[in-house]
Amino acid sequence: MTSTHGRARRAGVAAFVGTTIEWYDFYIYATAAALVFGPLFFPSEDPLAETAAAFATFAVAFVVRPLGGILFGHIGDRLGRRVSLVVTLLLMGVSTVLVGCLPTYADVGAVAPILLIALRALQGLAVGGEWGGAVLMSVEHAPERSKTFYGGFTQLGNPAGALLASGIFALMSRGGEDFIRDGGWRIPFLLSVVLIGVGLWVRFRVEESPVFSENVEGRKQSIPLAFALRTNWLPILLAIGLLPVSTGGYYLATTFATAYATGEPILLSEQLVLDAMTVASLVEFLVTLPVAWLGDRWGRKNVMYIGLATSVLTFAPFLLAMPGRNEPLVFLLASLVRVAMSGTYAPVAAILAQMFRPQARYTSVALSYGVGAAVWAGFSPWFATRLVAWTGSVWSVIALFTAMAVVAGICTRLAPQHSDDTPATPAVTPPTDTTNRIR
Repeated sequence: MTSTHGRARRAGVAAFVGTTIEWYDFYIYATAAALVFGPLFFPSEDPLAETAAAFATFAVAFVVRPLGGILFGHIGDRLGRRVSLVVTLLLMGVSTVLVGCLPTYADVGAVAPILLIALRALQGLAVGGEWGGAVLMSVEHAPERSKTFYGGFTQLGNPAGALLASGIFALMSRGGEDFIRDGGWRIPFLLSVVLIGVGLWVRFRVEESPVFSENVEGRKQSIPLAFALRTNWLPILLAIGLLPVSTGGYYLATTFATAYATGEPILLSEQLVLDAMTVASLVEFLVTLPVAWLGDRWGRKNVMYIGLATSVLTFAPFLLAMPGRNEPLVFLLASLVRVAMSGTYAPVAAILAQMFRPQARYTSVALSYGVGAAVWAGFSPWFATRLVAWTGSVWSVIALFTAMAVVAGICTRLAPQHSDDTPATPAVTPPTDTTNRIR
């Protein structure tokens, strides 16, 4: 019989592979939005307006992510985590490949951006259900004392996906900016078809979550969303509030920073910035699991506090160094920001998963993360771009980032944590109808 740690390792690896593919699909869109989608799908005489329009479509996925959390959370709480995760992987993969097949504005006019927005919305639905399910598969399989570490496997997929996305764009930039704009941008999207098969093979080899399987009828709710909103509303609000830097801050340090560095008046080369982001993703990939391991030793909340503080202390000099065009410094600070932010991201999987009792947990986690991502991350690159335009200074973005860190710190302090090793206490008075009783 497979040991607890053996099942946890298998679930962790499956979560890592699946989320890597999902985030790769998600981030190639983000990179393309920063580099080429503006002139290709939203041509304008104002380059800043093109970039802002591209970032607005980037935000569409975040707007629909809560809907994905509700839809796939319902499937995951009723039919199982694995079923939901297979569907999200297929939906994300197909949507991504179709983006690579789209005609541009020059080909079909306004139809092109409409199709782009529709496919981006499907990506948002998929990733809205993906993260919560992958988190629960890894955390619910893990022993109580190692939940943050195994939850880190899910978080490891984020830098791995970003590494693949920025890496392939960095490789293509060797062919020159015209190569990417003249059709090279399609290659990363089309390659997703290969990753879909790999992800499905891995996911079908993992057992269902033991927390879902054990006493499954007692943990099911006929309408998980209704249960979550009735009994988990306060933890859901706190979960949304602890995500600003883990989600929105990440896109400020990557997507916004890429557009800011390559745009006027700084005009750093795209190849330089993509290389720096690729190295930073590799560094984050290497430190994520060690940081998650520290979460089990020092306390996952303590690691979160350290990550929030150091993220602010590294993000400010990262943006301020760009006008100086000191290339080694840009590389160094891009990596330091990502090391710091791993402290806000690596422990989040376990923190959110353990904020809720097993009943309607998938829905609660996915809804919290989806709404949090929509609020904090969906519009952060667009809003930061407009802040610089309104104020004429990148200090406004630094102030925004700092305020987000303060909110995250307060909500982390207030977030409850439950153990799966102890019997669940009913969150509400059990109804007299025994078919719906919470056990």
